[in-house]
Amino acid sequence: MPADGADTLREWIRECPSRGMVFFGGAGVSTESGIPDFRSADGLYNQKSAYPYPPETMISRTFFDAHPAEFYDYYFNEMLPRGAKPNQAHRKLAELEHEGTCAAVITQNIDGLHQAAGSRNVLELHGSVHRNHCNACGKPFNLEGMLKARDASDTGVPHCECEGIIKPDVVLYEEPLDQQVMLSAINAIRQADLLLVAGTSLAVYPAAGLLEHFRGSHLAIANRDPTPADRSADLCIRGSIGEVLDF
Repeated sequence: MPADGADTLREWIRECPSRGMVFFGGAGVSTESGIPDFRSADGLYNQKSAYPYPPETMISRTFFDAHPAEFYDYYFNEMLPRGAKPNQAHRKLAELEHEGTCAAVITQNIDGLHQAAGSRNVLELHGSVHRNHCNACGKPFNLEGMLKARDASDTGVPHCECEGIIKPDVVLYEEPLDQQVMLSAINAIRQADLLLVAGTSLAVYPAAGLLEHFRGSHLAIANRDPTPADRSADLCIRGSIGEVLDF
C-alpha cells in the first residue's frame, strides 16, 4: 500500500505541465540501492567505526591534504557505491524525464545512479565518484582509472603519471559547492511548477537553502523523518521514495 499522500503526489505528477517537475534528492534516495546514508540511525555517522577519527573529519579537505593514505583508506572502503544499481526511484525519474515531465534532477549524492538509470539532466551538488583529477596537472580520471592508480600504489594513494595525487571530484567538508551547478539548480527550481524533495534531511547548507527559490504550485517532501521545511510544504509523505514513485 502506498504511503499516505502518495496518490495525491502521483496525480500532481500526471497533471504537471511539460518539463514542469524538478526533483531534489539526498542520500535517502540511494539507501534502497544498498548505499548507507549519513545521518539516520543506521547511517555512516552513527555506525561504530574502526577509524580513529569521525567521518566528518576524514572526509574534510584538511584531512585529505594532511593524511591522504588514511583519507583514501576510508574513501575506498566507505564512500564508493560498490555493486549498487539504480532502484525504482532512479528508474521512474529517468522515465519521467524521457516522457517530458521532469526537467531536472538535483542530487546531493555522488554515486552516479541517476545517470545509470538514464537521467540526463542531473545536477550533482556534491560532485561524483566517477570524476577525478590530478591535483598537480589536472588530468582527468574516471573511476576505473583512479582504481587502477590506487592498485599500482604502494601506499594506496592514487597518483598520476606526473606523480601528483589524484583527487575525487566530490565536495569535501571545507570546500565550496560548484557555483555553476548551484546557479543551474536555482534556475531549475525557480522554473518548476512541481518540486519533489526526497531522501534528504535538509540539514546541509547551502544545498538545503535551494527550496527558498521555489515559486511554483506544489512543494512535496517525501522523507522517512521530519525535515525543517515540512511546515512550508504542500504535501509531506512519510515513506520510501521508491514506493512512492512505483507507478
